[in-house]
Formats: sequence, structure tokens, C-alpha cells
Amino acid sequence: MFTIAKIDTLHSKVKSGADFPDYIHQLKQLGVTSFETWVKDSHTEYFGAIDFHIQSAPKYELLTIANSSNKEQFTHDLKIHQKGETDYITFCHDCATSGIERWFVNLEKMTCTYYDKANTEVLVELVPGIV
Repeated sequence: MFTIAKIDTLHSKVKSGADFPDYIHQLKQLGVTSFETWVKDSHTEYFGAIDFHIQSAPKYELLTIANSSNKEQFTHDLKIHQKGETDYITFCHDCATSGIERWFVNLEKMTCTYYDKANTEVLVELVPGIV
């Protein structure tokens, strides 16, 4: 089964959102079926077969998440991140400012869903495939 060390090795290669599709492909190869990342500190819970799950440690000091979401601003910030124009920590700060509390990636459906503090789906997108 997968470990946090193996996932961290894969994640260390991700420099921007442009690297996300390849990262997702590699996670699937490890046996990850889904994961949920919390913007406040970037800890992530990874799920696999037969109820297997592990959780990573926080990656940075706590961020304050805005109480209400701003979908337009978030969508803009996400698009520039996906183009490789921002790094991960900048994207997390942008998420916090736009009221994004967490995201959930379903590797079977290949979706990434972003939620606000009220547990409202702010945006659902398909994870791009590997070219």
C-alpha cells in the first residue's frame, strides 16, 4: 500500500498546477483512490482500497480562510495556477482569500471539488488526462 513518504516524493515534483495531471496519474498508480486537502495547513488525507487511509502532516502555518467564498476570484486564481503562473503555497493563500476551505479529488471519477466553509461546492472540475 502507499505511504506518505512515497506521496511526498511525488508531490515534491509538483511546481505548479500545470504538473497536477501527471501527479494525479502517479497517485493512481500507487493505489490512491481519493484525497482531501485542507487549505488551512495543507494536511491531506489519502484514501485507498479496503478502507485504507493515511494523513499527512501540515505543510505550513495556519491560514485564515475567508468566511464567504468568491467563486469568480477563485476561478481566476485557479486558471493562472493551472497555467503554471503560481506555485503551490501561493495557490493555497489564494484559496484562503477566496474562501476555499478544502478540495476533494476523486481519482475514480477524475474530479476535483472545491468547498467553502459552509461545505458548499464552489467548483467541480474534471482533472485533465495525461497527453
